[in-house]
Amino acid sequence: MTYIEFADAVEKMMNKKMKGGVRASLYTAMKNNGKERTGILIEMPGINISPTIYLEEYYESYVAGRKIEQIVDDIKQLYEEIKQEKPWDCESFRDYEGVRNRIVFKVINTAKNRKFLRTVPHLAFLDLSIVFYVLVDVSEEGTAAMVVNRSHADTWKVQAETLWEDAVKNVKNLLPAEFVTMNHALKSLLGDVEYEEGDLLIEKKKDYDQMYVLSNKFRNYGAACIAYPNVLEMIGQILKKDYYILPSSVHEVIIVPYSEIYVCSKLDEMVREINSTQVEEEDVLSNHVYLYDRKKDTIIIP
Repeated sequence: MTYIEFADAVEKMMNKKMKGGVRASLYTAMKNNGKERTGILIEMPGINISPTIYLEEYYESYVAGRKIEQIVDDIKQLYEEIKQEKPWDCESFRDYEGVRNRIVFKVINTAKNRKFLRTVPHLAFLDLSIVFYVLVDVSEEGTAAMVVNRSHADTWKVQAETLWEDAVKNVKNLLPAEFVTMNHALKSLLGDVEYEEGDLLIEKKKDYDQMYVLSNKFRNYGAACIAYPNVLEMIGQILKKDYYILPSSVHEVIIVPYSEIYVCSKLDEMVREINSTQVEEEDVLSNHVYLYDRKKDTIIIP
Protein backbone atom coordinates (compact mmCIF):
# COMPACT_ATOMS: atom_id res chain seq x y z
CA MET A 1 0.00 0.00 0.00
CA THR A 2 1.43 3.38 -1.01
CA TYR A 3 1.34 6.39 1.30
CA ILE A 4 -1.60 7.95 -0.58
CA GLU A 5 -3.51 4.67 -0.53
CA PHE A 6 -2.79 4.45 3.20
CA ALA A 7 -4.03 8.01 3.76
CA ASP A 8 -7.17 7.26 1.76
CA ALA A 9 -7.85 4.16 3.87
CA VAL A 10 -7.31 6.14 7.08
CA GLU A 11 -9.75 8.81 5.87
CA LYS A 12 -12.48 6.25 5.16
CA MET A 13 -12.00 4.46 8.46
CA MET A 14 -11.91 7.73 10.41
CA ASN A 15 -15.24 8.78 8.93
CA LYS A 16 -16.79 5.49 10.05
CA LYS A 17 -15.63 6.08 13.62
CA MET A 18 -16.31 9.82 13.97
CA LYS A 19 -19.60 11.01 15.48
CA GLY A 20 -21.45 14.29 15.89
CA GLY A 21 -20.99 15.38 12.30
CA VAL A 22 -17.18 15.38 12.54
CA ARG A 23 -15.67 14.64 9.14
CA ALA A 24 -12.20 13.66 7.99
CA SER A 25 -10.81 14.48 4.55
CA LEU A 26 -7.47 14.34 2.76
CA TYR A 27 -5.64 17.65 2.69
CA THR A 28 -2.44 18.49 0.83
CA ALA A 29 -0.47 21.49 2.03
CA MET A 30 2.47 23.27 0.42
CA LYS A 31 5.15 23.39 3.11
CA ASN A 32 8.55 25.06 3.26
CA ASN A 33 10.98 24.53 0.34
CA GLY A 34 8.13 23.58 -1.98
CA LYS A 35 7.52 20.31 -0.15
CA GLU A 36 3.97 18.95 -0.33
CA ARG A 37 2.53 16.95 2.55
CA THR A 38 -0.76 15.08 2.60
CA GLY A 39 -2.58 14.48 5.84
CA ILE A 40 -6.01 14.15 7.40
CA LEU A 41 -8.01 17.34 7.97
CA ILE A 42 -10.63 16.83 10.68
CA GLU A 43 -13.54 19.29 10.76
CA MET A 44 -16.18 19.75 13.43
CA PRO A 45 -19.52 21.50 12.75
CA GLY A 46 -19.55 25.06 14.12
CA ILE A 47 -15.77 25.16 14.64
CA ASN A 48 -13.82 27.21 12.09
CA ILE A 49 -10.32 26.02 13.03
CA SER A 50 -9.44 22.42 12.24
CA PRO A 51 -6.29 20.36 12.82
CA THR A 52 -4.45 18.54 10.05
CA ILE A 53 -2.69 15.38 11.20
CA TYR A 54 0.14 14.31 8.91
CA LEU A 55 0.60 10.59 8.58
CA GLU A 56 4.24 9.86 7.69
CA GLU A 57 5.14 8.36 11.07
CA TYR A 58 1.89 6.41 11.17
CA TYR A 59 2.62 5.06 7.69
CA GLU A 60 6.06 3.91 8.83
CA SER A 61 4.49 2.00 11.69
CA TYR A 62 2.00 0.45 9.25
CA VAL A 63 4.82 -0.66 6.96
CA ALA A 64 6.54 -2.10 10.03
CA GLY A 65 3.50 -4.32 10.66
CA ARG A 66 1.08 -2.32 12.82
CA LYS A 67 -2.60 -2.77 12.01
CA ILE A 68 -4.35 0.16 10.40
CA GLU A 69 -7.23 -0.14 12.88
CA GLN A 70 -4.83 0.53 15.77
CA ILE A 71 -3.32 3.47 13.91
CA VAL A 72 -6.73 5.03 13.31
CA ASP A 73 -7.56 4.66 17.01
CA ASP A 74 -4.31 6.50 17.85
CA ILE A 75 -5.14 9.30 15.40
CA LYS A 76 -8.65 9.60 16.81
CA GLN A 77 -7.23 9.83 20.34
CA LEU A 78 -4.76 12.51 19.23
CA TYR A 79 -7.59 14.48 17.66
CA GLU A 80 -9.57 14.34 20.91
CA GLU A 81 -6.56 15.81 22.71
CA ILE A 82 -5.88 18.68 20.30
CA LYS A 83 -9.31 19.60 18.92
CA GLN A 84 -10.72 23.07 19.49
CA GLU A 85 -13.91 23.24 21.50
CA LYS A 86 -14.75 26.84 20.55
CA PRO A 87 -14.73 28.62 17.19
CA TRP A 88 -11.80 30.90 16.45
CA ASP A 89 -12.66 34.59 16.68
CA CYS A 90 -11.40 35.81 13.31
CA GLU A 91 -12.96 39.26 13.56
CA SER A 92 -9.80 40.66 15.14
CA PHE A 93 -7.88 39.56 12.04
CA ARG A 94 -9.83 41.86 9.77
CA ASP A 95 -8.03 44.92 11.07
CA TYR A 96 -4.25 45.24 11.43
CA GLU A 97 -4.49 46.64 14.94
CA GLY A 98 -6.12 43.37 15.97
CA VAL A 99 -3.03 41.36 15.00
CA ARG A 100 -0.23 43.90 15.28
CA ASN A 101 1.12 42.56 18.59
CA ARG A 102 1.12 38.98 17.26
CA ILE A 103 3.14 39.53 14.08
CA VAL A 104 6.41 37.55 14.11
CA PHE A 105 8.78 36.28 11.41
CA LYS A 106 10.83 33.34 10.21
CA VAL A 107 13.68 32.92 7.73
CA ILE A 108 13.51 30.55 4.78
CA ASN A 109 15.67 29.69 1.78
CA THR A 110 15.01 32.14 -1.06
CA ALA A 111 15.94 29.90 -3.99
CA LYS A 112 13.85 26.96 -2.73
CA ASN A 113 10.75 29.10 -2.09
CA ARG A 114 10.46 31.43 -5.08
CA LYS A 115 6.91 30.32 -5.90
CA PHE A 116 5.77 30.81 -2.31
CA LEU A 117 7.54 34.19 -2.01
CA ARG A 118 5.46 35.56 -4.88
CA THR A 119 2.40 35.20 -2.64
CA VAL A 120 3.67 36.85 0.55
CA PRO A 121 5.28 40.14 1.64
CA HIS A 122 8.92 39.48 2.48
CA LEU A 123 12.35 41.01 2.95
CA ALA A 124 15.73 39.83 1.68
CA PHE A 125 18.27 38.68 4.27
CA LEU A 126 21.54 37.50 2.69
CA ASP A 127 20.50 34.57 0.46
CA LEU A 128 17.49 33.97 2.72
CA SER A 129 14.09 35.65 2.99
CA ILE A 130 12.20 36.96 6.00
CA VAL A 131 8.48 36.13 5.90
CA PHE A 132 5.81 37.02 8.42
CA TYR A 133 3.07 35.20 10.26
CA VAL A 134 0.53 35.81 12.99
CA LEU A 135 1.27 33.74 16.08
CA VAL A 136 -2.24 32.75 17.09
CA ASP A 137 -1.18 30.50 19.95
CA VAL A 138 2.05 29.03 21.26
CA SER A 139 2.79 26.42 23.92
CA GLU A 140 5.22 23.61 24.69
CA GLU A 141 3.00 21.32 22.60
CA GLY A 142 3.28 23.44 19.45
CA THR A 143 2.12 26.59 17.72
CA ALA A 144 -0.93 27.77 15.82
CA ALA A 145 -0.04 30.35 13.20
CA MET A 146 -1.33 32.10 10.09
CA VAL A 147 1.06 33.09 7.32
CA VAL A 148 0.67 36.72 6.26
CA ASN A 149 0.03 36.65 2.51
CA ARG A 150 -0.35 39.52 0.08
CA SER A 151 -4.15 39.60 0.40
CA HIS A 152 -3.81 40.07 4.17
CA ALA A 153 -1.25 42.86 3.70
CA ASP A 154 -3.47 44.56 1.12
CA THR A 155 -6.50 44.35 3.41
CA TRP A 156 -4.49 45.73 6.32
CA LYS A 157 -2.82 48.33 4.05
CA VAL A 158 0.68 47.46 5.33
CA GLN A 159 4.00 46.89 3.63
CA ALA A 160 6.74 44.41 4.52
CA GLU A 161 8.68 47.18 6.26
CA THR A 162 5.80 47.84 8.69
CA LEU A 163 5.44 44.12 9.38
CA TRP A 164 9.17 43.96 10.10
CA GLU A 165 9.07 46.91 12.53
CA ASP A 166 6.33 45.24 14.54
CA ALA A 167 7.72 41.70 14.27
CA VAL A 168 11.14 42.57 15.72
CA LYS A 169 9.39 44.05 18.75
CA ASN A 170 7.11 41.05 19.23
CA VAL A 171 9.62 38.21 18.94
CA LYS A 172 11.44 39.42 22.05
CA ASN A 173 8.42 38.51 24.17
CA LEU A 174 6.62 35.86 22.11
CA LEU A 175 9.61 33.87 20.81
CA PRO A 176 12.63 34.85 22.93
CA ALA A 177 16.06 33.73 21.77
CA GLU A 178 18.01 31.02 23.57
CA PHE A 179 21.75 30.47 23.27
CA VAL A 180 22.99 27.29 24.95
CA THR A 181 25.82 24.81 24.67
CA MET A 182 25.41 21.80 22.42
CA ASN A 183 25.51 19.50 25.44
CA HIS A 184 22.70 21.46 27.01
CA ALA A 185 20.59 21.24 23.86
CA LEU A 186 21.20 17.53 23.39
CA LYS A 187 20.34 16.68 26.96
CA SER A 188 17.27 18.95 26.86
CA LEU A 189 17.95 20.11 30.39
CA LEU A 190 16.16 23.24 31.53
CA GLY A 191 17.18 23.47 35.18
CA ASP A 192 20.71 24.82 34.78
CA VAL A 193 19.95 28.06 32.95
CA GLU A 194 19.48 31.71 33.75
CA TYR A 195 18.46 34.90 31.97
CA GLU A 196 21.13 37.52 31.52
CA GLU A 197 20.71 41.13 30.55
CA GLY A 198 19.36 41.49 27.02
CA ASP A 199 16.82 38.67 27.29
CA LEU A 200 19.17 36.13 25.75
CA LEU A 201 18.99 32.83 27.59
CA ILE A 202 22.44 31.34 28.16
CA GLU A 203 23.56 28.38 30.16
CA LYS A 204 24.76 28.92 33.72
CA LYS A 205 28.03 27.09 33.31
CA LYS A 206 31.69 28.18 33.37
CA ASP A 207 33.18 25.63 30.98
CA TYR A 208 31.33 26.18 27.73
CA ASP A 209 31.39 23.69 24.92
CA GLN A 210 32.97 24.70 21.64
CA MET A 211 29.62 24.36 19.86
CA TYR A 212 26.42 26.17 20.73
CA VAL A 213 22.79 26.18 19.64
CA LEU A 214 20.79 29.32 18.87
CA SER A 215 17.02 29.05 18.58
CA ASN A 216 13.88 30.41 20.16
CA LYS A 217 12.28 29.12 23.32
CA PHE A 218 9.97 26.74 21.47
CA ARG A 219 12.50 25.45 18.89
CA ASN A 220 10.01 26.41 16.18
CA TYR A 221 11.51 28.29 13.22
CA GLY A 222 14.17 29.41 15.65
CA ALA A 223 16.78 30.03 12.95
CA ALA A 224 15.07 33.40 12.67
CA CYS A 225 17.05 34.41 15.76
CA ILE A 226 20.00 35.25 13.49
CA ALA A 227 17.93 38.25 12.35
CA TYR A 228 16.87 39.35 15.86
CA PRO A 229 18.22 42.80 16.79
CA ASN A 230 21.39 42.66 18.96
CA VAL A 231 21.40 38.86 19.38
CA LEU A 232 24.42 38.16 17.17
CA GLU A 233 26.26 41.06 18.77
CA MET A 234 25.53 39.68 22.24
CA ILE A 235 26.83 36.26 21.25
CA GLY A 236 30.01 37.91 19.99
CA GLN A 237 30.43 39.60 23.35
CA ILE A 238 29.99 36.27 25.12
CA LEU A 239 32.43 34.37 22.89
CA LYS A 240 34.78 37.36 22.48
CA LYS A 241 35.55 36.43 18.88
CA ASP A 242 34.03 36.00 15.43
CA TYR A 243 32.03 32.84 14.85
CA TYR A 244 30.55 30.60 12.19
CA ILE A 245 26.81 30.05 11.90
CA LEU A 246 25.89 26.57 10.67
CA PRO A 247 22.26 26.42 9.47
CA SER A 248 21.28 23.04 10.90
CA SER A 249 17.60 23.64 10.01
CA VAL A 250 14.94 26.34 9.85
CA HIS A 251 14.40 25.66 13.55
CA GLU A 252 17.90 26.30 14.89
CA VAL A 253 21.47 27.15 13.97
CA ILE A 254 24.78 25.95 15.41
CA ILE A 255 27.34 28.52 16.52
CA VAL A 256 31.04 27.62 16.26
CA PRO A 257 33.69 30.11 17.49
CA TYR A 258 36.09 31.11 14.72
CA SER A 259 39.36 29.20 14.49
CA GLU A 260 41.96 28.90 11.75
CA ILE A 261 41.61 25.12 11.97
CA TYR A 262 38.16 25.39 10.36
CA VAL A 263 38.04 25.57 6.57
CA CYS A 264 34.81 27.04 5.18
CA SER A 265 34.61 24.50 2.37
CA LYS A 266 34.79 21.67 4.91
CA LEU A 267 32.11 23.29 7.08
CA ASP A 268 29.92 23.72 4.00
CA GLU A 269 30.45 20.06 3.19
CA MET A 270 29.40 19.10 6.70
CA VAL A 271 26.23 21.21 6.45
CA ARG A 272 25.30 19.60 3.12
CA GLU A 273 25.90 16.13 4.54
CA ILE A 274 23.69 16.81 7.56
CA ASN A 275 20.96 18.31 5.37
CA SER A 276 20.92 15.29 3.07
CA THR A 277 20.95 12.64 5.80
CA GLN A 278 19.53 14.13 9.00
CA VAL A 279 17.16 16.97 8.10
CA GLU A 280 13.71 16.71 6.54
CA GLU A 281 13.56 18.39 3.14
CA GLU A 282 11.06 20.99 4.33
CA ASP A 283 13.29 21.91 7.28
CA VAL A 284 16.46 22.68 5.31
CA LEU A 285 17.54 26.32 5.58
CA SER A 286 20.80 26.58 3.62
CA ASN A 287 23.65 24.43 2.34
CA HIS A 288 26.51 26.64 3.49
CA VAL A 289 27.81 28.39 6.58
CA TYR A 290 27.74 32.08 7.47
CA LEU A 291 30.32 34.10 9.37
CA TYR A 292 29.65 36.79 11.94
CA ASP A 293 32.26 39.56 11.94
CA ARG A 294 32.30 40.94 15.46
CA LYS A 295 34.09 44.23 14.67
CA LYS A 296 31.80 45.08 11.78
CA ASP A 297 28.73 43.63 13.56
CA THR A 298 27.65 41.94 10.37
CA ILE A 299 26.92 38.48 9.05
CA ILE A 300 28.43 37.44 5.72
CA ILE A 301 28.69 34.45 3.40
CA PRO A 302 32.43 33.62 3.55
